[in-house]
Amino acid sequence: MPTALAALEEAYTRRGAPPAAPTGPTGDRTPVVGYVGADVPVELLTAAGIRAVRLTGDPDSGSAPGDRYLGRGVDPAARSVLTRVLAGSFGDLDRIVVSHDCEASLRLFYALRELRRVEPGTGLPEVYLVDILHLPHRTTARYNRRRIGEFAARLEAWTGRPLDVAGAVAAHDERRRLLAAVAELRRAVPARLTGRQFLAVANAALPVDEHIALLERLLAEAGQLGEHAGRRVFLSGSDHDTPHVYEAVESEGYVIVGEDHSFGDLFLREPVGAGGLDALAEHYHRSGPTAHRATVSERAAHAARAVRHCRAELFVAYSRIGDEAPAWDYPAQRAALDIPAVLLERQEYGRADLTALRKEHPCAV
Repeated sequence: MPTALAALEEAYTRRGAPPAAPTGPTGDRTPVVGYVGADVPVELLTAAGIRAVRLTGDPDSGSAPGDRYLGRGVDPAARSVLTRVLAGSFGDLDRIVVSHDCEASLRLFYALRELRRVEPGTGLPEVYLVDILHLPHRTTARYNRRRIGEFAARLEAWTGRPLDVAGAVAAHDERRRLLAAVAELRRAVPARLTGRQFLAVANAALPVDEHIALLERLLAEAGQLGEHAGRRVFLSGSDHDTPHVYEAVESEGYVIVGEDHSFGDLFLREPVGAGGLDALAEHYHRSGPTAHRATVSERAAHAARAVRHCRAELFVAYSRIGDEAPAWDYPAQRAALDIPAVLLERQEYGRADLTALRKEHPCAV
């Protein structure tokens, strides 16, 4: 039997691929919903008995169809996701759910909706927007609660059965708890997991119950993990839905021990706690802080806390072309830190030009 880490890494390689004919306890086909964005309340998808698949891009494939419909000014990750949806790369999706976590996600939603309306021959499934906002106001909280309620009602209409919200919230909270424990292995000195390994562990393409079982095994097998003594890096900025940038950075002798994007440490947000829609709406209202929905000062304060927590030795801010917002935070982040910092700006999707890193903060492999 492979180790839990090997099984999780293998499942990570299947992210975004069509799930293998999922079936429910009665043998019926389990509905499959693709989702995009950090603000999609995946707990509700689980509560509805739906197999949730987070849609990801592919930097190694072309994105001409996505470029055509979204324009090259939009984040290339979103353009790649649209290209893959149009190509059928994710298999037979029953629905697509998109959140308003950033402008690129919103543009993707509008493109999918209009393509389905004006070009029905594309065979695109119905697309739904979960419009969660993050302003610190009671009116925003009420707005979000209404959106969460509407999404829950839509899921019940799609599936024809009530949602087990309490059970789903408990399962996802348990996964968060286990992932937080795994994250401590990466923060150990020396690190017991690389950043690339943690990315795989956190984003393994598995139903939540199977993910929990493997995370428990991984923690039980922690004594078998190796040690990674490279220079410790905190990676800030753009989302990373693929391992390419992590692999490039860590190939230079660094170890990424923390990050502030939704495929990494921000995936480990505080537990929802209570199993109702009110608690779920509050949870997603206060999530963050990403570059697209937090102030510069909030991002700087978070960076300072996170760097201390993971005992990083170097802060690397990464901002890709079409996703310039993270670079705007960098001066304030650098001023708030007591470790060296470097900005990798206007990077190609899935690529890392490490010239500045090598020049200013060299690290022997």
